[in-house]
Amino acid sequence: MNPTLTMNPTNYLPRRDFLKLASVGALSSFSIPWFGSLAQAAEIRRPRGKSCILLWTDGGISQQHSFDPKPAPFGEFRPAPTSVPGIHIAQQFPQIAQCMEDIILFRSMSTGEGNHFEAKYNLHTGFRRVTGLEHPCIGSIAASQLSPPESQMPGYVTIDAGMDLRLDGGQQYRPVPGYLGARYAPLAVREPAGGVENLRPVDEGLRAGLDLLNRGEERFAREYPLPQVLAHQSATARAVQLMQSPRGRAFNLEHESARTREMYGPHRFGQSCMLARRLVEAGVSFVEVNHRGWDDHQDCAANMVMRAPWFDRGVAGLIRDLKQRGMLEDTLVVCMGEFGRSSGNAGEHNATGWSILWAGGGLKTGQVIGRTDDKGVITDRPITLGDYMTTLCMALGINTHLEFDGPGNRPMPIVEPKAKPIKEVL
Repeated sequence: MNPTLTMNPTNYLPRRDFLKLASVGALSSFSIPWFGSLAQAAEIRRPRGKSCILLWTDGGISQQHSFDPKPAPFGEFRPAPTSVPGIHIAQQFPQIAQCMEDIILFRSMSTGEGNHFEAKYNLHTGFRRVTGLEHPCIGSIAASQLSPPESQMPGYVTIDAGMDLRLDGGQQYRPVPGYLGARYAPLAVREPAGGVENLRPVDEGLRAGLDLLNRGEERFAREYPLPQVLAHQSATARAVQLMQSPRGRAFNLEHESARTREMYGPHRFGQSCMLARRLVEAGVSFVEVNHRGWDDHQDCAANMVMRAPWFDRGVAGLIRDLKQRGMLEDTLVVCMGEFGRSSGNAGEHNATGWSILWAGGGLKTGQVIGRTDDKGVITDRPITLGDYMTTLCMALGINTHLEFDGPGNRPMPIVEPKAKPIKEVL
């Protein structure tokens, strides 16, 4: 028997995922994409790079009600001082304000795409969608380039942080690995407090089923020793090993102290941020926390007043927690949506003068890049889509000169070749 499938009664395996494994066995392609990377990348040796936690405000957070407030009569919130002299953010975010020495504010994003889905696609991939080709998202790119092949954790995890105020945010973007292959698809966590779905102790019946599955895999591999079959066999074994690994505890928030829970707050967004930290700590390279409902076409200020307490607490709690654990230097926190909002309280889509927040990552923090006037028009340092993605890859230690093999063995650049990095932060 393969030693990687040896069981321990104290270990855990989701029954539903086991049934998926057993149903395909050695008879078809593997059905849980990210497990496959464990086998197919087995011969590649890469040092672990930095990690990234993307806090995605789906629908587009209003920059003048958050990170680029404007004085009356152009803005509804008073600009408040932060821990860095001269830098002000909206008064509704006092905890984030006290983390400013670890933050970079980009206030001059100019991506030009005002359609929800297209903008989400652009900011996740670094490219505009002009053909039927689907580019890999940044999470999948990070998983392919930063995650050690021997890791027992997936390289990319997405967390559903829920939705507030019942506001729409256009069509949802589903992160995909594109031409990188299904092995770099994300593992989705639907409920942060629930962790990995259906996680239960391994009993005797399940142990016997795993033994049967392993024997079937080995027999099929002996009869058909093709590279794809051997990769499938190895992936199955590593999948079972991973799901029983003690690192699986990272998905269980019950192991956190009361003090840490208090830091993040009880809201689902804060819980998702806490889970993201746990996953990065356990070895995941890229975690995306997706919170929906930021498509404010009216009452922007009033909606932000309702959101600000839990949003402020979750973002600041994540930054402080990472810093206290000595993880912030090697973890980049990115907080953004697909675009911003027009000046005033009307909240129309604004893709030519909006803001995002970065924290940590070993970058030159405590500064603001770019500037807009009181009406939200960029007056200094516009940042294009390509500039943003190139800078993000460089900040994570990803080689921006790499080319992937696209459809038909066509070389595909990892970022827009003519893009320029924002050197002030690197």
